[in-house]
Amino acid sequence: MPDSHQVESLFLEGPVGPLEAVLWSPGPGVSPPLAALVCHPHPLFGGTLHNKVVYQAAKVFDRFALPVLRFNFRGAGRSAGKHDKGIGEQGDVRAAIDFLAARFPGSPMVLAGFSFGCLVGLRVGCADERVAELVGIGAPVNGSDFSYLQSCPKPKLFLQGRNDPYGSPERLEQLAASWPGEKRVVVIEGEDHFFAGALVPMSAALAGWLAARHLELRDR
Repeated sequence: MPDSHQVESLFLEGPVGPLEAVLWSPGPGVSPPLAALVCHPHPLFGGTLHNKVVYQAAKVFDRFALPVLRFNFRGAGRSAGKHDKGIGEQGDVRAAIDFLAARFPGSPMVLAGFSFGCLVGLRVGCADERVAELVGIGAPVNGSDFSYLQSCPKPKLFLQGRNDPYGSPERLEQLAASWPGEKRVVVIEGEDHFFAGALVPMSAALAGWLAARHLELRDR
Protein backbone atom coordinates (compact mmCIF):
# COMPACT_ATOMS: atom_id res chain seq x y z
CA MET A 1 0.00 0.00 0.00
CA PRO A 2 1.16 3.60 -0.50
CA ASP A 3 3.44 5.04 2.18
CA SER A 4 0.91 7.80 2.91
CA HIS A 5 -1.96 5.35 3.38
CA GLN A 6 -4.08 6.23 6.41
CA VAL A 7 -6.80 4.13 8.04
CA GLU A 8 -9.85 5.62 9.72
CA SER A 9 -12.52 3.54 11.45
CA LEU A 10 -15.74 5.52 11.72
CA PHE A 11 -19.52 5.53 11.65
CA LEU A 12 -21.52 7.12 8.86
CA GLU A 13 -24.85 8.84 9.46
CA GLY A 14 -27.19 6.26 7.97
CA PRO A 15 -30.95 6.54 7.37
CA VAL A 16 -31.75 4.29 10.36
CA GLY A 17 -28.69 4.93 12.50
CA PRO A 18 -24.91 4.67 12.42
CA LEU A 19 -23.21 2.59 9.72
CA GLU A 20 -19.85 1.05 10.55
CA ALA A 21 -17.21 2.00 8.00
CA VAL A 22 -13.49 2.01 7.21
CA LEU A 23 -11.84 4.71 5.12
CA TRP A 24 -8.41 4.35 3.56
CA SER A 25 -7.08 7.68 2.35
CA PRO A 26 -3.83 8.99 0.84
CA GLY A 27 -3.36 11.54 3.61
CA PRO A 28 -4.23 15.17 4.38
CA GLY A 29 -3.98 17.89 1.77
CA VAL A 30 -4.52 15.54 -1.16
CA SER A 31 -7.17 16.32 -3.79
CA PRO A 32 -7.72 12.90 -5.38
CA PRO A 33 -8.84 12.57 -9.01
CA LEU A 34 -11.30 9.89 -7.90
CA ALA A 35 -12.81 8.56 -4.69
CA ALA A 36 -13.94 4.94 -4.44
CA LEU A 37 -16.78 3.18 -2.64
CA VAL A 38 -16.98 -0.62 -2.35
CA CYS A 39 -20.23 -2.34 -1.29
CA HIS A 40 -20.22 -5.79 0.33
CA PRO A 41 -22.22 -8.98 -0.45
CA HIS A 42 -25.43 -10.21 1.18
CA PRO A 43 -25.37 -9.62 4.96
CA LEU A 44 -27.71 -12.54 5.67
CA PHE A 45 -25.06 -14.86 4.23
CA GLY A 46 -22.12 -13.40 6.13
CA GLY A 47 -21.33 -10.44 3.91
CA THR A 48 -19.51 -7.55 5.60
CA LEU A 49 -17.01 -4.84 4.72
CA HIS A 50 -14.28 -7.35 5.60
CA ASN A 51 -15.26 -9.79 2.83
CA LYS A 52 -12.12 -10.88 0.96
CA VAL A 53 -13.37 -9.79 -2.48
CA VAL A 54 -14.39 -6.38 -1.13
CA TYR A 55 -11.04 -6.05 0.64
CA GLN A 56 -9.06 -6.95 -2.47
CA ALA A 57 -11.01 -4.51 -4.62
CA ALA A 58 -10.36 -1.80 -2.04
CA LYS A 59 -6.64 -2.62 -2.13
CA VAL A 60 -6.60 -1.96 -5.88
CA PHE A 61 -8.02 1.53 -5.44
CA ASP A 62 -5.60 2.14 -2.59
CA ARG A 63 -2.66 1.14 -4.78
CA PHE A 64 -3.55 4.06 -7.04
CA ALA A 65 -3.49 6.39 -4.00
CA LEU A 66 -7.26 6.88 -4.15
CA PRO A 67 -9.40 7.20 -1.04
CA VAL A 68 -11.63 4.15 -0.68
CA LEU A 69 -14.56 3.65 1.67
CA ARG A 70 -16.06 0.34 2.78
CA PHE A 71 -19.09 0.18 5.06
CA ASN A 72 -21.45 -2.33 6.61
CA PHE A 73 -25.04 -2.27 5.42
CA ARG A 74 -27.75 -1.89 8.08
CA GLY A 75 -27.80 -4.84 10.46
CA ALA A 76 -24.33 -6.06 9.49
CA GLY A 77 -21.40 -5.87 11.89
CA ARG A 78 -21.84 -2.88 14.18
CA SER A 79 -24.23 -1.02 11.89
CA ALA A 80 -27.66 -0.10 13.23
CA GLY A 81 -30.95 -1.36 11.82
CA LYS A 82 -31.98 -4.63 10.22
CA HIS A 83 -31.82 -6.10 6.74
CA ASP A 84 -34.37 -4.59 4.33
CA LYS A 85 -34.12 -6.85 1.26
CA GLY A 86 -32.10 -4.34 -0.75
CA ILE A 87 -34.61 -1.51 -0.46
CA GLY A 88 -33.50 0.43 2.61
CA GLU A 89 -29.92 -0.51 1.80
CA GLN A 90 -30.08 1.89 -1.13
CA GLY A 91 -30.29 4.67 1.45
CA ASP A 92 -27.18 3.26 3.11
CA VAL A 93 -25.30 3.56 -0.18
CA ARG A 94 -26.47 7.16 -0.56
CA ALA A 95 -25.20 7.91 2.96
CA ALA A 96 -21.78 6.55 1.98
CA ILE A 97 -21.77 8.67 -1.18
CA ASP A 98 -22.74 11.71 0.86
CA PHE A 99 -19.81 11.07 3.20
CA LEU A 100 -17.28 10.79 0.37
CA ALA A 101 -18.67 13.89 -1.34
CA ALA A 102 -18.27 15.89 1.86
CA ARG A 103 -14.81 14.55 2.66
CA PHE A 104 -13.46 14.87 -0.91
CA PRO A 105 -15.47 17.66 -2.53
CA GLY A 106 -15.20 17.84 -6.28
CA SER A 107 -13.77 14.34 -6.68
CA PRO A 108 -15.91 12.12 -8.92
CA MET A 109 -16.56 8.64 -7.58
CA VAL A 110 -16.21 5.10 -8.78
CA LEU A 111 -18.67 2.74 -7.11
CA ALA A 112 -17.90 -0.96 -6.92
CA GLY A 113 -20.06 -3.71 -5.50
CA PHE A 114 -19.77 -7.45 -5.03
CA SER A 115 -22.87 -9.66 -5.48
CA PHE A 116 -25.65 -8.08 -3.35
CA GLY A 117 -23.47 -4.97 -3.14
CA CYS A 118 -23.36 -4.88 -6.93
CA LEU A 119 -27.14 -5.18 -7.27
CA VAL A 120 -27.89 -2.46 -4.70
CA GLY A 121 -24.88 -0.22 -5.19
CA LEU A 122 -24.99 0.09 -8.96
CA ARG A 123 -28.68 1.00 -8.87
CA VAL A 124 -27.87 3.96 -6.63
CA GLY A 125 -24.70 4.82 -8.52
CA CYS A 126 -26.53 4.99 -11.83
CA ALA A 127 -28.93 7.61 -10.48
CA ASP A 128 -26.41 9.73 -8.56
CA GLU A 129 -24.54 12.31 -10.65
CA ARG A 130 -21.63 12.28 -8.19
CA VAL A 131 -20.81 8.72 -9.25
CA ALA A 132 -18.92 8.69 -12.56
CA GLU A 133 -18.02 5.01 -13.02
CA LEU A 134 -19.38 1.62 -11.95
CA VAL A 135 -17.76 -1.73 -11.21
CA GLY A 136 -19.82 -4.89 -10.75
CA ILE A 137 -18.16 -7.99 -9.30
CA GLY A 138 -20.05 -11.26 -9.35
CA ALA A 139 -23.22 -9.61 -10.64
CA PRO A 140 -26.15 -11.93 -9.74
CA VAL A 141 -27.86 -11.49 -13.10
CA ASN A 142 -29.52 -14.92 -13.20
CA GLY A 143 -32.26 -14.06 -10.73
CA SER A 144 -32.06 -10.32 -10.07
CA ASP A 145 -33.35 -7.26 -11.90
CA PHE A 146 -30.62 -5.21 -13.56
CA SER A 147 -32.97 -3.50 -16.02
CA TYR A 148 -32.06 -0.12 -14.53
CA LEU A 149 -28.76 -0.35 -16.40
CA GLN A 150 -30.61 0.06 -19.69
CA SER A 151 -30.85 3.78 -18.93
CA CYS A 152 -27.38 4.16 -17.42
CA PRO A 153 -24.71 5.46 -19.85
CA LYS A 154 -21.93 5.61 -17.24
CA PRO A 155 -18.78 3.55 -17.91
CA LYS A 156 -19.16 0.06 -16.49
CA LEU A 157 -16.77 -2.80 -15.73
CA PHE A 158 -18.01 -6.27 -14.80
CA LEU A 159 -15.81 -9.03 -13.37
CA GLN A 160 -17.47 -12.43 -13.50
CA GLY A 161 -16.39 -15.99 -12.71
CA ARG A 162 -16.79 -18.40 -15.62
CA ASN A 163 -18.74 -20.85 -13.41
CA ASP A 164 -20.79 -18.36 -11.38
CA PRO A 165 -24.12 -20.09 -10.55
CA TYR A 166 -25.78 -16.78 -9.67
CA GLY A 167 -24.71 -14.90 -12.76
CA SER A 168 -23.59 -16.73 -15.86
CA PRO A 169 -21.17 -14.77 -18.06
CA GLU A 170 -23.33 -15.58 -21.07
CA ARG A 171 -26.37 -14.01 -19.44
CA LEU A 172 -24.32 -10.99 -18.33
CA GLU A 173 -22.90 -10.43 -21.82
CA GLN A 174 -26.37 -10.75 -23.33
CA LEU A 175 -27.72 -8.09 -20.99
CA ALA A 176 -24.69 -5.82 -21.36
CA ALA A 177 -25.18 -5.70 -25.12
CA SER A 178 -28.32 -3.60 -24.56
CA TRP A 179 -26.79 -1.22 -22.02
CA PRO A 180 -25.70 2.22 -23.24
CA GLY A 181 -22.26 3.72 -22.88
CA GLU A 182 -18.87 2.15 -22.43
CA LYS A 183 -18.96 -1.28 -20.83
CA ARG A 184 -16.61 -4.20 -20.45
CA VAL A 185 -17.19 -7.74 -19.19
CA VAL A 186 -14.11 -9.63 -18.00
CA VAL A 187 -14.63 -13.35 -17.41
CA ILE A 188 -12.30 -15.00 -14.89
CA GLU A 189 -11.76 -18.54 -16.12
CA GLY A 190 -12.23 -21.50 -13.78
CA GLU A 191 -13.88 -19.49 -11.01
CA ASP A 192 -17.32 -19.40 -9.42
CA HIS A 193 -19.19 -16.62 -7.62
CA PHE A 194 -16.69 -16.22 -4.80
CA PHE A 195 -13.37 -15.89 -6.70
CA ALA A 196 -11.73 -18.20 -4.15
CA GLY A 197 -8.67 -18.88 -6.29
CA ALA A 198 -8.79 -15.83 -8.50
CA LEU A 199 -8.31 -12.75 -6.37
CA VAL A 200 -5.08 -11.94 -8.21
CA PRO A 201 -6.54 -11.97 -11.76
CA MET A 202 -9.65 -10.22 -10.51
CA SER A 203 -7.53 -7.46 -8.98
CA ALA A 204 -5.37 -7.25 -12.10
CA ALA A 205 -8.43 -6.78 -14.31
CA LEU A 206 -9.70 -3.97 -12.10
CA ALA A 207 -6.28 -2.30 -11.98
CA GLY A 208 -5.91 -2.55 -15.75
CA TRP A 209 -9.30 -0.95 -16.32
CA LEU A 210 -8.49 1.92 -13.96
CA ALA A 211 -5.07 2.52 -15.52
CA ALA A 212 -6.49 2.52 -19.04
CA ARG A 213 -9.24 4.99 -18.18
CA HIS A 214 -7.14 7.29 -16.00
CA LEU A 215 -3.68 7.87 -17.37
CA GLU A 216 -3.00 10.30 -14.54
CA LEU A 217 -3.10 7.48 -11.99
CA ARG A 218 0.03 5.62 -11.01
CA ASP A 219 -0.15 2.05 -9.71
CA ARG A 220 2.07 1.71 -6.65
